[in-house]
Amino acid sequence: MKEIRSIILLCILLVSATLYAKPKIRIIATGGTIAGVSTSSASSAYTAGQVGIQTLIDAVPQIKDLADVSGEQLVNIGSQDMNDQVWLKLANRINQLLNQEGYDGVLVTHGTDTMEETAYFLALTVHSDKPVILAGSMRPSTAISADGPANIYNAVAAICTPESHNRGVMVCMNNQLFDAKSVLKTHTTDCATFKGGIAGEEGYVYNGKAYYLYKPEFKQGTASEFSVEGMKELPKVGIVYGYANCSPLPIQAFVNAKFDGIIVAGVGDGNFYKDVFDVAVKAQGNGIQIVRSSRVPTGPTNLNGEVDDAKYHFVASLNLNPQKARVLLMLALTKTHDWQQIQKYFQEY
Repeated sequence: MKEIRSIILLCILLVSATLYAKPKIRIIATGGTIAGVSTSSASSAYTAGQVGIQTLIDAVPQIKDLADVSGEQLVNIGSQDMNDQVWLKLANRINQLLNQEGYDGVLVTHGTDTMEETAYFLALTVHSDKPVILAGSMRPSTAISADGPANIYNAVAAICTPESHNRGVMVCMNNQLFDAKSVLKTHTTDCATFKGGIAGEEGYVYNGKAYYLYKPEFKQGTASEFSVEGMKELPKVGIVYGYANCSPLPIQAFVNAKFDGIIVAGVGDGNFYKDVFDVAVKAQGNGIQIVRSSRVPTGPTNLNGEVDDAKYHFVASLNLNPQKARVLLMLALTKTHDWQQIQKYFQEY
């Protein structure tokens, strides 16, 4: 009888430990303003990527009340220096943490300059339903009212919220949550710089819990067919900016350098200057994929509008801005060079 009671008590303790165990969260630090240091707390001049991961964690002791938190330093750079090799390392490491090492979620601290691109890249290459959130700051760690600690706390709180599962990769800034496809940096210095474009914010964090307004429908996470496992490099894709009386020299330089694809950040609905257009047509004919996007910050670049995409085998970026169109085209080119299949990817992702 005593043995039965002991077994029952042990089972109760095991179930209780499972039910009340804190989520296991890994923070991967990559540098950025959130790890920046300035000579004066009131100065706007600073050097990014100076503070290490443990200092960032120690600055927000309250996150230990929410989760079992640990960290690692992947790189320590300003996000203007983010590159393909770091993206590949980051995606593979997150997949390992979530799918092999039993972590319940991952927070990536990241500079804001290229955060939207990294978020979208991870959305398409991390194959897990567990939450992955990027957080940064617009003020360095030494500034008056530095926003980094609050963003870290809110990101951890969001990861711990059960409703955050199966939502793909998000960005957490200024108490708001944004999906990886829609998020935009809209102001050079304001703490409220990140917006969700025409979609708006996906949700928000209040009193240590995430609340959601909609669920993104584009393919990502476990639904994504893109994998970078074992990949050493990504296809070369450049962006050409459109403007009045646009010179064809930049697009020609990408052609001469044998880039695999070119995004044209055109004017209006993805239109581009006649001299650039001529180079683009020849490039497409020689196997360099051309994707039309727009320098206009919101609104789609439509298929077969003023430009006959079907005739020239161009791809319309639809709801992706130039920098995110570049991310998708790089991944698409790891799978195919068929322009029609690539257009299908732009419709699905």
